[in-house]
Amino acid sequence: MRHIAKGIAMAAALVASTAAAAGPPTGPLSRCAVDAVVAGAVCMDKYEASVWRVPNPTTANAGLVRRIQLGRASLTDLTAGGATQLGTTRADYAPCTPNGQSCANDIYAVSLPVVMPSAHISWFQALEACANSAKRLPTSAEWQVAANGSPDPGPDNGTTDCNTGPNVGLPTLTGARSGCVSARGAFDMVGNLFEWVADWEPAPTSTPGWGGFSDDEMGLAGATGSSTFPGALVRGGGFFSGPLAGPLAIDAAPPDTRGADDFIGFRCAR
Repeated sequence: MRHIAKGIAMAAALVASTAAAAGPPTGPLSRCAVDAVVAGAVCMDKYEASVWRVPNPTTANAGLVRRIQLGRASLTDLTAGGATQLGTTRADYAPCTPNGQSCANDIYAVSLPVVMPSAHISWFQALEACANSAKRLPTSAEWQVAANGSPDPGPDNGTTDCNTGPNVGLPTLTGARSGCVSARGAFDMVGNLFEWVADWEPAPTSTPGWGGFSDDEMGLAGATGSSTFPGALVRGGGFFSGPLAGPLAIDAAPPDTRGADDFIGFRCAR
């Protein structure tokens, strides 16, 4: 018995010393779920979010919700579970309210190819949709890492280039523009929909651009004291932005922006 106890103690000491030597992980991630790409220390959704209402999410469809949270849900899974996509033509998120109330276990953000990304959504609703899917809104810096390498648009050829218009005037299906992909494999981070990120700033007074540094939109100049809202940051530009869209494009909008606003969507991160 003493030999067994001594062996167990030696094994435990070896494990402890190995763990201490290794320390916490310090390098970037090596893999993510199939719906996301590796972007430094973050798993960033590969596609702009589509938002779904899942019936009976804690009972009959608990398995579907778990698949969403693991990044494994397919369009077939969602359809089979009776889920309904929201935000494609109007703000139909109720009872989830624009200020984020009554949203828990109600709306879910999914990263899927070849669907219409959801818009007409406030920052608070986007935050909740990510949270229900065991994700979060990325910070602006995290978004930037994932977006780097996306083409900075010239003319939009209407088929493979980033959807920046200004002649088309509508969002396109996620991932449909095959050339609009970042160095890390994320689609539509330039154009299509502006994307909410986690950061807020004081509401800006103007959009002067980056000057000679970049022709992308930059709308964070000055802080107005007259605005009744702060500015939640939106990134990448939209389907009407033309050359102002790009991986450095950044602006701000009131976080309750929703309703008729069909140009702001989001994507989530883990």
